[in-house]
Amino acid sequence: MRIVLGVSAGIAAYKAVYLARLLKEDGHQVDVIPTESSLEFVGNATWEAVSGRPVSTSVFEGVEEVRHVRLGQEADLIVVAPATADFLARVRAGMASDLLTTTLLATEAPILLVPAMHTEMWRNAATQDNVAVLRDRGIDVMEPAVGRLTGADSGPGRMPEPDQIRAEVDLLLHQEGGPLAGRRVLITAGGTREPLDPVRYLGNRSSGKQGLALADAARSAGAQVTLIAGSMEQQPGPELACIEVVSVGTTEQMHAAVMSRAEQADALIMSAAVADFRPADYAHTKIKKSDNGASPIITLERNPDILAETVARRNHRGTGPKVIVGFAAETGDEKSDPLELAQLKLQRKGCELLVLNRVGENLVFGLDSTEIHILASDAAQQQLQGFEPDHVIGSKREAAALVIQRLHQLLAT
Repeated sequence: MRIVLGVSAGIAAYKAVYLARLLKEDGHQVDVIPTESSLEFVGNATWEAVSGRPVSTSVFEGVEEVRHVRLGQEADLIVVAPATADFLARVRAGMASDLLTTTLLATEAPILLVPAMHTEMWRNAATQDNVAVLRDRGIDVMEPAVGRLTGADSGPGRMPEPDQIRAEVDLLLHQEGGPLAGRRVLITAGGTREPLDPVRYLGNRSSGKQGLALADAARSAGAQVTLIAGSMEQQPGPELACIEVVSVGTTEQMHAAVMSRAEQADALIMSAAVADFRPADYAHTKIKKSDNGASPIITLERNPDILAETVARRNHRGTGPKVIVGFAAETGDEKSDPLELAQLKLQRKGCELLVLNRVGENLVFGLDSTEIHILASDAAQQQLQGFEPDHVIGSKREAAALVIQRLHQLLAT
């Protein structure tokens, strides 16, 4: 999607830098239009670096492209954050005094204004009247947050956090659908815990962050998302309030949840770190240390292979997810590179895509950054003409956006 991000002259402009980054990570093209005065807070170099696009404040640049009209015509959405009291007044009056206000007049795209100002300015009758008129015209004006303002002041008028604005952006874009509109996507996330006794379990270090990023990216693309959540360090935020969340504990519980829902899904993404083994015997009372110092012997047994079983059932029945994405967390060993192990796993499991995570000490687990390779089966490579294995080093949001992009390409064929 093409989003124009307008920035007016408020100190909250620094928050818009992070908003631009979030929108870019979601796969949108972001054109930033700051007002001339807003450059006192955040300069052009920052906006161009974050958006990867040229930035201008003047209607006299790019005249040969009629840029002040083209930006508004080509936009899928225009967001202005922060929108100061002065800016709201100028928009209400229909002024075209700079590139940003001219672009707003030249668009038929949805418009989202995000106010930020001191409490007294927000409560002023003139501002409230301007907001009411703008809303009557069909412009979406967010309510400001309540909290710390410039200096020692506190109250309503604070710019909402970028994540909240991003969620509002998603809602507006989804009114027009998305690449996965009408699709059902089932995603597993987090780790599983296998009880040993009433107080102990076998588990892993999965935080669930990658699964949440995938759920958010799928939702942003318009999909109906069900998240099967195991043990998670981070819980779904307000931006995921519209998705179904199914909480599970053990691998067997996750297996049951997937099997009961996969038949209705168009795609399954198995990003959860599922325990391969569980204790063969559960102790109904806490295991005590023996007086002679001997260590207890714990016998393990195999857990169900959810990924392989789902692929096999789909292939046998001819129903279920058209696209199945597996994940492989590999450290490698003295004989094999992680990428080699992932290739073997892709062939063994039979899924369309396999995402390799290189894991280990201080790698991936619990972090916002990651390194992934996306591998495709032979059949999927034929569908993705010219496919080369993807390699991403960046945020988990960026990784999720690429996975969802590949998933969409396969569903569209």
